[in-house]
Amino acid sequence: MGKFRLDVFNVQPPHLYRGGVERRINETMCRLADQVDITVYSGTKAGFKAPVVLNGVNFVPLRSTDRVYPVDNLTFNRSVSKTGFGADVYEVHNDSGYGLLKVFKKQAVKKSFIHTIHGVLADEFEQLKLDDHLSFRGRIANRFMARLANLERETVKHADLIVTISKYSFEKMQKYYNVDPSKVRIVPNGVDIEKYKSVENQAAVKRQFGLKESAVVLFVGSLIPRKGLMFLVKAAKQVVKTYPDTQFVIVGEGPLKAQLISSVVAAKLMDNFTFKSGLTEEELSALYGCSDVFVLPSIQEGQGIVLLEASASEKSVVAFDIGGVNEAVINGETGLLVNRGNSEELAEALLKLLGDSNLRQTLGLAGRRLVREKFTWDICAQKMLKVYQEKIHPLK
Repeated sequence: MGKFRLDVFNVQPPHLYRGGVERRINETMCRLADQVDITVYSGTKAGFKAPVVLNGVNFVPLRSTDRVYPVDNLTFNRSVSKTGFGADVYEVHNDSGYGLLKVFKKQAVKKSFIHTIHGVLADEFEQLKLDDHLSFRGRIANRFMARLANLERETVKHADLIVTISKYSFEKMQKYYNVDPSKVRIVPNGVDIEKYKSVENQAAVKRQFGLKESAVVLFVGSLIPRKGLMFLVKAAKQVVKTYPDTQFVIVGEGPLKAQLISSVVAAKLMDNFTFKSGLTEEELSALYGCSDVFVLPSIQEGQGIVLLEASASEKSVVAFDIGGVNEAVINGETGLLVNRGNSEELAEALLKLLGDSNLRQTLGLAGRRLVREKFTWDICAQKMLKVYQEKIHPLK
């Protein structure tokens, strides 16, 4: 049997961005390229102007703006609606493909349409409404989130199959979108356990990044409201009272960076915080490996690939017990989970781990075992292949 054709849609070019969605597309598609004819369509962002083939996967640009979300999303979907496609199966990520669905509905053409949802937008909207620290700009952005959630609800309604990354996201789709459970397949994200693992000489690697040999608490992610970094700043104030040399390394970019730095300055913690961005995957893997504790203070999270990367690197994890986090982290076994938005509990958990190297090692080793058994990209790719094969033939 020959290869079937799969078209994948995502506003941000997966080969040029390192978000969770983009990593999932890159990692699963390259693992399926020898079995499936794959084309990934993305917006003209980050200089993506011409088609390219990487690891057997075709990447094709469709015009969009290179501005901030959701303007780029709107223009990308407009381009999608003006382009002809001829695949056997179509997969859209989040709200990147409602333009395609509109075309199918308008032409009354039955196509095998799979909608992959990483985090339920309606849930993100509701969680951010609870955030007392949300800026005026953040509140305006959240109003756009509500409109996009309505588009996501419509796309879910008409999709043939829906893929999501956690039981939590499945439950939220039930709550906000009233999804038919028989249409949903849960396929968790993964990690490459050959790339993400412990390092032998932790102190030497720290020096390569310009860090001291004292304890490193690492955060990796976008600097956006739902990542909860203001809670980490408050927790850090408590941590440094006991361990003054603790280094908090923040890896990422986003609209809240200036506000975050201002908060760190106001808390008189600039000597304890280091900001990094633009790291290669090899550099990021090394940074995970040389850290002592990983922290994710998100107030909403579908799953959190960074949690898997930290666990694969044998690092103990501290996070809020929210969303799909407790599916990626087993409290007391691979990390410590505390109540949502509680900076004092976050600080206590960090202090507990920083003061107990044996506990850090025990949790880290257990975390890697969990990832190896349940959360690799190989496992994810094979599960997705089964989902695609359900929809190879046109619906009757």
